[in-house]
Amino acid sequence: MENLQSTLNSLVTNGASGVLLHRRSPDGDWIGVSGVGERSSRSPVDPESWFRAGSITKTFTAVVVLQLVGEGRLRLDEPVTAWVPKVPADISLRQLLNHTSRLHNYTDDLPDVAGLLRIRYDHWEPAETLAAVAGKPRVQADWSYSNTNYIALGLLIEAVTGRSYADEVRARILEPLRLTRTQAPGDEVVLPDPHLHAYLQADGQLVDCARMNPSQAWAAGQVASTAADLNRFYAAVLGGELLGADELAAMLTVVPSGDGTAYGLGVEQRTLPGGLVLWGHTGGIFGYFTLSYHSADLSHQLTLAHAGGSGDEPDTSPLLAELVGSAG
Repeated sequence: MENLQSTLNSLVTNGASGVLLHRRSPDGDWIGVSGVGERSSRSPVDPESWFRAGSITKTFTAVVVLQLVGEGRLRLDEPVTAWVPKVPADISLRQLLNHTSRLHNYTDDLPDVAGLLRIRYDHWEPAETLAAVAGKPRVQADWSYSNTNYIALGLLIEAVTGRSYADEVRARILEPLRLTRTQAPGDEVVLPDPHLHAYLQADGQLVDCARMNPSQAWAAGQVASTAADLNRFYAAVLGGELLGADELAAMLTVVPSGDGTAYGLGVEQRTLPGGLVLWGHTGGIFGYFTLSYHSADLSHQLTLAHAGGSGDEPDTSPLLAELVGSAG
């Protein structure tokens, strides 16, 4: 697949430290890498590397919530304030899931890169994160992406089940699917080996960000995984292994998200120029950028992990079209 390899190489040329791609299409399966897994040692990228998946975590969170809906323990159009009092009484579960709550996005208040690097090992308490934005004005838009929504959903999961968010993800998703190379790591700062190292630039220096405390992203962005596991996870979601028919239909019911895409319950919908509709999510955290997109019939699946060498993310839309459409 020369075209695909050329695309990966160009990502490295344009600033990535290392990239890997697992792709399935009618043309066949393809796994490719480019760049280095770690800059100082110049070690090649291992195609089975772990990486931080960022906001792809939101699909995991949404699956757990929708399973609770399927069990009759929650209802999509009822307020969640009885479970999470810091959420205003007019906000429903569905609105948290599809980003129509208009809650202020707490990550908009994070410091600049240099400041963020200084606190990258700190523990963040989810309830405090939510409380810090509870009094802020609501966003004046019908749809507004907010990581705060998914912090609230993590707290909701814990309130309803009486168990930790990580335990629920493990018991409901990771263990049934045998996703042994995926974690909801909590305060664990070290990624398992082999893993990609991503970098951010601060004060003229590149800082290795593989080690960081992902509790600041929690149910909105803490998952660490591998490309093979993410492809398996989304195949199980779209294939109906994790959700009942009604819950899956609800997940795939979308609202416009204002940039030519649409958003369901914890999943993005993207329609490529040729008309192919893909479902999945992107994620970015501390120099890591991941995209994982899949057709509903699972004939096309791809997960790309991009470990930044400068903190810059690739332009997703044309990259997706190229990765899906390239026959090599």
